[in-house]
Amino acid sequence: MVDNLMDNYLSALTKDIKEKGGHTDRLFDTVYIGGGTPAILESKISDLLKSIKENFNISNGAEITAEVNPDVSDEFLNSAYKGGINRISVGIQSGNDSELKTLGRTHTGEQAKEAVRRIKKAGFKNISADLMICLPESDKKSLRNNLLYFLELDIPHISAYMLKIEPKTKFGILPPSLPDEDLQAEQYLYMCQFLEENGYNHYEISNFAKPGFESRHNLKYWNCEEYLGLGASAHSFFEGKRFYYPRDIKKYINSPQTVFDGYGGDRFEKIMLGLRLKKGIDLSEFLPYNDMVNERISQLVKSGLAEKNGNEFSLTDKGMLLSNSVINAVLELIV
Repeated sequence: MVDNLMDNYLSALTKDIKEKGGHTDRLFDTVYIGGGTPAILESKISDLLKSIKENFNISNGAEITAEVNPDVSDEFLNSAYKGGINRISVGIQSGNDSELKTLGRTHTGEQAKEAVRRIKKAGFKNISADLMICLPESDKKSLRNNLLYFLELDIPHISAYMLKIEPKTKFGILPPSLPDEDLQAEQYLYMCQFLEENGYNHYEISNFAKPGFESRHNLKYWNCEEYLGLGASAHSFFEGKRFYYPRDIKKYINSPQTVFDGYGGDRFEKIMLGLRLKKGIDLSEFLPYNDMVNERISQLVKSGLAEKNGNEFSLTDKGMLLSNSVINAVLELIV
């Protein structure tokens, strides 16, 4: 039953790729295969990649990423590498077995370490791993141990997220004991300092990379550039419009229709997304020069939440920790 569903979904996706690819001659320089568990495709990943390359104009040297879990098979890794995937994002979350069990993960820290070894053996050099911080019962010591574990993996990109409690999940129904806001701030700032001291550039609120290994695909989102998503739950910002496919897989198989979700690319979006990046924004592009603007910006700089160099305005690590409040303070200045 599962195989039939996968085959039917892959068939619908391939058909959708052909249709959408036939309606644009735009050059694409990144491809991201994610949204769940692409590794269940095993060797069929080659067929999907072939369809993408045959129907879309994919540039030479494009960054092509696949998301995997630590239980990824060598068959998938070898097929992916031969098919042209050149970046792997692996969901590790923690090197601590107790924390992994709390998160409901089925792998151990040692298995995740072995997975990274196998990913490298398959030929991949551009590797990213997810790290969760501010976990139940965690503190700065446990975080340091996790950071040392991630350093030992010797990978060029780390995406680090604070645990967020979602309603109707296990944690939403039975909330765990999480570090308070002050301790969460302490963990985040300690992580930023630790990774920066160990050669990682903190280029986006939740992302750290060795020089040259920033996620080119995700940078498109934060730079408010257009992208096209295909498949159940996939979102797009393309030709000025935002739209998405419902998450119902069977509905996608039977009739892959998108839902219009408004227009994109206005000043509000560009500021909101741009300030997630360490490089920040050029104030002269978005805000007028007046006393109110200058006073607000000066307040943010004096409080240690932001930095200003000429027209360039960006958030500090402390500012990124309070990004929603800081970004809203800037958005209020738009007239």
